[in-house]
Amino acid sequence: MNFSQQFVILLLHLILLFTNILGMELTFELEDNTKQCFFHDIKKDTKAFLEYQVVSGGKYDVDCSVEDPDELKLYSEKRKQFDVYEWDAQKDGPYKICFGNEFSTISHKIVYFDLTVGNEALLLDTMDRSTALTQMESYCVTIHDRLKEVFNLQTHFRLREAQGRVFAESLSTRVQVWSCIQLFIIITAMVGQVFILRSFFANKHAPMRRTTT
Repeated sequence: MNFSQQFVILLLHLILLFTNILGMELTFELEDNTKQCFFHDIKKDTKAFLEYQVVSGGKYDVDCSVEDPDELKLYSEKRKQFDVYEWDAQKDGPYKICFGNEFSTISHKIVYFDLTVGNEALLLDTMDRSTALTQMESYCVTIHDRLKEVFNLQTHFRLREAQGRVFAESLSTRVQVWSCIQLFIIITAMVGQVFILRSFFANKHAPMRRTTT
């Protein structure tokens, strides 16, 4: 097996490992006047990273809170559009992440969040050794880091694209409604002017009768 074949095999393994690591994300609909919670088991002394963003709905704001297994609030924010939170788990058990839209009585929200638990596993077994990496291993690590950057950028660009699309559709709907109102006003004014002009020419005075004495 030559160098190029080994490189292709390692690259495929890298892509599979990368997709398995970065698969913890969710986009969901949060209805008005409701609260939705998610649970995730986290072991003690494990790092966790939470990132969330409101994609569409209302003023693009949502309440968010994080609680440990003993229902102690670790994080609580009101009406945030975007935020990140990182913490070290002090207890074993299910941690609760809640998103609330209880302050809104009309608008639904589309919320995206990404939860990363634990440190990323070593890409290669030789990375925890004192020996230097080979040229092919260095290439794989570099590609892996670039893929992570591309993945993060694509996620943020998709969220921005979704926000822009929702705003454009809402703006288009408003323009169409306003155009229909303007068209109705123009047609009403035109018909009214026609009837007024016809009334000017339709008024005929009755002939005066002559009286003889």
